[in-house]
Amino acid sequence: MKTLIRGGRVIDPANGIDDVLDVLLESGEVAALAKSIGAPDAEVIDASGQVVAPGFVDLHVHLRTPGQEHKETIATGTRAAVAGGFTTICCMPNTDPPIHDRSVAELVLSQARAAGFAKVIPLAAVSPSLKHETLTEMADLKAAGCAAVSDDGKAIQSSSFLRRILEYASMLDLPVVLHCEDYGLSEGGAMNEGYQSTVLGLKGMPREAEEVGIMRAILLAKCTGAHVHFCHVSTAYGVEMIRRAKAEGVRVTAEATPHHFSLTDEDVGRQNYDTNTKMVPPLRTADDVAALVEGLKEGTIDGIATDHAPHATEDKEVEYDQAAFGIVGLETALGVTLKYLVEPGHVSLSDAVAMLTCRPAAALKLSAGTLTPESAADVVVFNPTQKWTVDPGKFHSRGRNTPYARCKLLGVVSHTLVDGRTVHTHPAT
Repeated sequence: MKTLIRGGRVIDPANGIDDVLDVLLESGEVAALAKSIGAPDAEVIDASGQVVAPGFVDLHVHLRTPGQEHKETIATGTRAAVAGGFTTICCMPNTDPPIHDRSVAELVLSQARAAGFAKVIPLAAVSPSLKHETLTEMADLKAAGCAAVSDDGKAIQSSSFLRRILEYASMLDLPVVLHCEDYGLSEGGAMNEGYQSTVLGLKGMPREAEEVGIMRAILLAKCTGAHVHFCHVSTAYGVEMIRRAKAEGVRVTAEATPHHFSLTDEDVGRQNYDTNTKMVPPLRTADDVAALVEGLKEGTIDGIATDHAPHATEDKEVEYDQAAFGIVGLETALGVTLKYLVEPGHVSLSDAVAMLTCRPAAALKLSAGTLTPESAADVVVFNPTQKWTVDPGKFHSRGRNTPYARCKLLGVVSHTLVDGRTVHTHPAT
């Protein structure tokens, strides 16, 4: 099977490419990139006026399978992924049961293959049932296809247990993906602690709850030599600590979410206590947003991840302090990135593509995010200037919990290909 993507602006930051080219895909691989390719027997996709890029890579997705399929299934989650341009996603282990042994990891992988949309790479739990009592069989989980281990949203409170995790994982060269939160500081909070929480009458979650966890993890990564990857960094001082750690040679990487670099705690009141503004870490301040943008620009923050967290309607349509934390993000990530990073001139389009492709892939050493010949033919074609209005009712995800409903965003994905197969086309194409 051959597919020729003709005349698009090819942006492949991994290889320093930003030029109008043809791209030939054959037998599931990238076969060639050139100014003009003749392939009379190939299916042709006319990409003129559009961007052709490696399929996006998301390091932080909740697929809710097994155990919470009423919120999301692997089929609906991966369908949402390719609609947003993501061809490789890492799924988090806080399922029921968690991804804490080979059988659960194999279930996830088999269902992803059966669905036939985005590629799914599981992240394994650090402990059985996420109880933080003993360690999982990390070597077996790595052999089963897990790319890293993670506590996910259940933050590790014991420093001694975290050190044991890092020591074991470092022997296996497995990254440890951390959600940093000191529950003693944040418990019972619903939004960022500060002026806005006081005005709105909601209990706050101080930034220090996250920063204490980041500082501790950096120190333990330094002493163990382990690779720590920080989930959804949200504070300015968190960015600064990671910057210093990298300068010192500590093995740390980090991600930022679209909602944390585009929204602030003022949006909680501005959106009239809409529970879709409730997530953890919470939305912070404008100064924190500016620091995240700078961290992404300079590479302190390695890439963009969605923290796609679908919830059932009944989890969100309650009082703000009772609502579940989290929002969906796979189908809005590109639009938010283009509107809030590229359009204002904070980063170039090529840099934005890097933040969604080769940079996150490199953070966890994934074979993805490039159009290098003979690499997997995972490709996204999108119009970077086309405007669209977010309508949650049209999401492919089962989750409708987005703070961007009715917002006008930029960037429409026209085609997504996985291993050379077209798995998504926009209705207008």
